[in-house]
Amino acid sequence: MFDIAVFGSLFLTLFVIMDPPGITPIFLALTAGRPAKVQKKMAFQAVCVAFGVIAVFGVVGQQILDYLHVSTQALMIAGGLLLLLVALDLLTGKTDEPKQTKDVNVALVPLGMPLLAGPGAIVQVILAVQHASGAEQVSVWVAILAIHVVLFLAMRFSLLIIRVIKDGGVVLVTRLAGMMLSAIAVQQIINGVTQVINGA
Repeated sequence: MFDIAVFGSLFLTLFVIMDPPGITPIFLALTAGRPAKVQKKMAFQAVCVAFGVIAVFGVVGQQILDYLHVSTQALMIAGGLLLLLVALDLLTGKTDEPKQTKDVNVALVPLGMPLLAGPGAIVQVILAVQHASGAEQVSVWVAILAIHVVLFLAMRFSLLIIRVIKDGGVVLVTRLAGMMLSAIAVQQIINGVTQVINGA
């Protein structure tokens, strides 16, 4: 049976964590210089990768972490470090160099994971699936699917912005995205370290 409260709670939580409006400048920065058709394809690929990762962890996430003896805090810190490396590339302009990015599918990493399917979203999904009763499972998975549809639409229609801001605007968006992403990465590391300290 569909539970609107469970759906709404998880959807809003994932919306805040995965942040569709916030991902658009990062998506534009990482896919800048590619044809519009390729960018649309990359938006779809990123969402598919994110959904696949989230779905796997939703089903067997806790078992995977237990088997590897990895805590959710370690997952958050590692994801934060990876995002910080990407953010530094954006800030220093390395993503403007065609040789480094044209042949790399950023839809997989870092867009699909860990930007969309990051540690925060993974942990929330694991907890939601664990705490949902049999009837509430449908609501949980509909919420997961719905947030990925929203993410795709946000990235897909953000491509219209490129036509307005042109190349100079893309450079500005790239630097802004790098600054935002570095802040997200540092906050993610802080959250992980804080949880480790509090749990110790």
